[in-house]
Amino acid sequence: MRASLSVSSSSSALRDLPVLLVAVVWGSSFLAVQRVAEPGTAVAMLVLRFGLVLPLLGMVAWPALRRLSRAEWLGGGALGLVLSGIFLLETYGAVHTSATNAGLIISLAMVLTPLGESVLSRTAPPRAFLAAAALAVLGVALLTGDGGLRPPSLGDLLVLGAALVRSAFVLATARARAVRGTDMLALTWVQLAVATAVFASVAPAVGPSPWAVARSYGPGQWAWLLHLSLLCTLFAFFVQMWAVRATSPSRVSLLLGTEPLWAAVFGITIAGNRMGPLALVGGALVMVATEWGRRTAPASVPAPAPVRRGETEAVETEAVESEAVESEAVESEAAGSVVAESATGVGERGPEPAPV
Repeated sequence: MRASLSVSSSSSALRDLPVLLVAVVWGSSFLAVQRVAEPGTAVAMLVLRFGLVLPLLGMVAWPALRRLSRAEWLGGGALGLVLSGIFLLETYGAVHTSATNAGLIISLAMVLTPLGESVLSRTAPPRAFLAAAALAVLGVALLTGDGGLRPPSLGDLLVLGAALVRSAFVLATARARAVRGTDMLALTWVQLAVATAVFASVAPAVGPSPWAVARSYGPGQWAWLLHLSLLCTLFAFFVQMWAVRATSPSRVSLLLGTEPLWAAVFGITIAGNRMGPLALVGGALVMVATEWGRRTAPASVPAPAPVRRGETEAVETEAVESEAVESEAVESEAAGSVVAESATGVGERGPEPAPV
């Protein structure tokens, strides 16, 4: 019996490791953006980042892409426009604030999404959830003001805007009938392709061309760019698709919920971010509040696990995936089969957009 428990524990740890690595790479994404982008090159960097991913993802998604209907292409394209706004806000925010602040503030999407759902459904959220939301607001105030009366920086406000748009993206995806039941891989490719097209069309008007930026990169910057493209986007996307079926949704949510912690670790140890005592308290309150909010969110309004970072993306099409998984579970139970635990939270229903 002990041997069996040991093998089971070891197997569970092995399944958890890739998900934890996703949280780690997402936590590092804000620092990576600061290493490869400046205000004048942020859009060009986004073209390069997703331009490297799209061909690889497209080769895998090609059979599913051929089966998409016109309505699914249009629905995915509309969501791609919203996704481009998320990435623009996150990226510009990341280059105007600290990696630590960006990683902690973007996690507020986990609290904002259930609040938005409550407004749309005209139902009052539990008092415990409202308390968690208030605690998150207090934490952000202490974090961005460093315990003083200093107003949030431009970067802080941009990242907060990204959290708001990300929440709207989750809610729109959950309600978009045109893409309900659409293949996850194909839908992700369409959204990223549309977002990349937006970046490519905007880039010439706001800074140097992507090609000029690519030529200016040294080996170190290329390493960070590949980190963003291959790990924060491609790796994270496929791990999430695998994890939602291979392990417990609650474990996935818990592990991905450590992303803000890793953002703070990378920001303080590598980027040299300095936080005063009250700012440290504020950061801790944000992490506690987002986890508390995730656990106390209304049953009909599941809180998303963090993905940014995006991508990744790697995008936040959780609701569609969850409905498919839950449907399979119901059918299997009716047949008397033993069904694995299905995803129950918006953020646990499939890949999210990776942060920046």
